[in-house]
Amino acid sequence: MPLADIIARHARASPDQCALHFEGEDISYSQLWQRIERVTAVLRVQGVKQGDRVAYMGLNDPAMLVLLFALARLGAILLPLNYRLAPAELQAILDHSAASLIVTDEHHAPVATAMTLAGGLRPISIASLHADAADVVVPEPENLVELDELPVLLVYTSGTTGKPKGALHTQAGLVWNCVISAHAHDLNPSDHVLTVLPMFHVGGLCIQTLPALHAGALVTLHRRFEAGAWLRDVQKRRPTISLMVPATLRAVLEHADFEKTDLSSLKLLNAGSSLVPVSMIAALHARGVPVCQVYGATETGPVSIYLRREDAMRIPGSAGEAGLHVDVRLLDERGEDVAANEVGEICIRAPNVMSGYWTDANNPAFQNGWFRSGDLARRDDNGFYWVVGRSKDMIISGGENIYPAELESVLAECPDILEAAVVGRDDARWGEVAVAVVVKK
Repeated sequence: MPLADIIARHARASPDQCALHFEGEDISYSQLWQRIERVTAVLRVQGVKQGDRVAYMGLNDPAMLVLLFALARLGAILLPLNYRLAPAELQAILDHSAASLIVTDEHHAPVATAMTLAGGLRPISIASLHADAADVVVPEPENLVELDELPVLLVYTSGTTGKPKGALHTQAGLVWNCVISAHAHDLNPSDHVLTVLPMFHVGGLCIQTLPALHAGALVTLHRRFEAGAWLRDVQKRRPTISLMVPATLRAVLEHADFEKTDLSSLKLLNAGSSLVPVSMIAALHARGVPVCQVYGATETGPVSIYLRREDAMRIPGSAGEAGLHVDVRLLDERGEDVAANEVGEICIRAPNVMSGYWTDANNPAFQNGWFRSGDLARRDDNGFYWVVGRSKDMIISGGENIYPAELESVLAECPDILEAAVVGRDDARWGEVAVAVVVKK
């Protein structure tokens, strides 16, 4: 199915159903589709064609979702930019992707304008995009067939192992990710997702937001995360699902309103991006909120391994089982499968995995449909995965493998420690020793 057909079908079947709530405004599925049609026409006037890369730089906004679906109809590609990066880093991504147009909100217009002047990009603001769309005639776009396998999303990795790499996702891949996520979250049209994480990451965009729209559910969208606002809307708007990372989860747990906020509407709270301290999970479980987990990467869609609601309180801390339609292998250094309860590198093959890296078809991390994540995990006898860290972070001390994440989990339970990171240091006797860097409470 072409990506934009998701909204078109809901607009026909349930036109008055609310798709998005944003800063006091309700946007129905039919209204969302009308915006997509108009922005599609504006982009055509702007000269956007199949295969073009269009960047978006801004806070969370319905306009970003409209832009994604409109570009999908034209066979073009959305390039979401991490506005937290330095201008030089952003310029490098724009240059590498050869983007032709950049859409920006008012907060980031000055930086975006400076980059366009430097790189020859055409800038356009969200406001002008919608102003132009208000009066545009909406003809049906040409060449709407065979869109499924076309690329639609180009997301650059954080670059922790070198220069950022552009993970390219097809329309079919994003739709498959919605299907897999629906199984992870038991998503249905009656659900209500509260999205607060930035949608320039696949986490904020693809773990719950797009899957909720695929299911015909409601998404309440915040421009950015703020613990008090999250707690307020959980009590006021009664969402059923939301997504956190450890840093935002800590902010919520430490907020003065946490204990008095009614959390009963949440059927689950999902957490991802890095290991979540068991103490944080326990604090939510004590309030009756199951904390599920999702494992994945920018390259994998990202929903790959997940802990479902029925297992959340029974197996806290596990990343869960291999997702629906997802194949997972744990490989040793020789590329062979490890035994149960042994540590190996997580390798993923699934229909939601990227089609490849932008201009880097032969990257060894992605071969024959398998993505080698660089993350290490063990699988227990029941098929549940336990992530232990990154392969490049593993410490070898006296011939023994030490996984920093396991030590960090212990330190996270210390009442005098706010945050901790464990790294290896060269040692004449042991080869390496583990060193903890901590932030005191």
